[in-house]
Amino acid sequence: MRIALDALGGDHGPRYTVEGAYQFLQHNPGHTVVLVGDRAQIQERLNHIPPKYHPSLPIVHAPENIGMSEAPTEAIKKKKNSSMVVGLKMHANAEVDAFVSAGSTGAQLAASFVHLKRIKNVRRPAIGAFLPSERGMVYLVDVGANAEARPEHLLQFAIMAEIFVSHVFESKSLSVGLLSNGSESSKGNEMTVQAHKLLRRELPNFTGNVEGYDIFKGKTDIIVCDGFTGNILLKMAESVMHVILNQIRANIGKNILKNFGAMLVKPAFRALKQSFNYEEYGGVPLLGVNGISIICHGKSSPLAIRNALKVAMQMKQREVNKHIEQQLMIEEKINEPAS
Repeated sequence: MRIALDALGGDHGPRYTVEGAYQFLQHNPGHTVVLVGDRAQIQERLNHIPPKYHPSLPIVHAPENIGMSEAPTEAIKKKKNSSMVVGLKMHANAEVDAFVSAGSTGAQLAASFVHLKRIKNVRRPAIGAFLPSERGMVYLVDVGANAEARPEHLLQFAIMAEIFVSHVFESKSLSVGLLSNGSESSKGNEMTVQAHKLLRRELPNFTGNVEGYDIFKGKTDIIVCDGFTGNILLKMAESVMHVILNQIRANIGKNILKNFGAMLVKPAFRALKQSFNYEEYGGVPLLGVNGISIICHGKSSPLAIRNALKVAMQMKQREVNKHIEQQLMIEEKINEPAS
């Protein structure tokens, strides 16, 4: 399998992406990671990698990089030699089997829409994110691809999310909830009320509405919402965890008793930190595009890059997009009006 990696993407560029690719190949021999980006920068980092891995780490020169602050649509039009655009074009032309980037999420969304198109019957692609809960991880979708959505979009988000999580992470019997401001079916705006009716009718594993305070309790495995709401929720969750960890650090070690207490709670503190660690999941796919476009956190470490490449590999091996297309084809036939 050949995976294109945006070597310039992320806060640390080739220093972390090349190391992450090397770690992936150490654990997954026989694959190829195509490093897309400025040849000189990538080669400098390859000099730190054992030579026997170099044949599995070919370079495709793409000197331009799309910055995080650039307008996505304009950037992908102007910077045709960017690592983002070149890598996704390679995937669209079947030169590679997947694309992974820790660069601008907006640019990756826009370029994926343009070059990969949509899987048949997908109304709108969506992106999800994992959040911790008392019962494990919760997959929230959409978290930014669609600022507005209709009930039928949320139904497809739920179907695609269930297929992705169940196949890549081998999780079975997943439950689906709808984010709302109350547990009753009548709560929420008009779109949410109508979405509740549709999900209740179409999904056997739909458990109803999920309120904000139920998310981290793990009431459901998958939560669907529009991208505007999901993006706000995701960023709020990340900031809350940051505050909690900083407050714990600030208050530990101020006196001897607290130092002793810190030793006792250290394992629990480590477990708490790990539960919010995006590195373990590496990246998430843009669900619904006709290809594999894995979106990583801008701060991705080599471990996160390694795991994102693993997600791309598993999506290909387990034919996630094929399952999505087949399931949505069934849904379309079921909902076709009688002639």
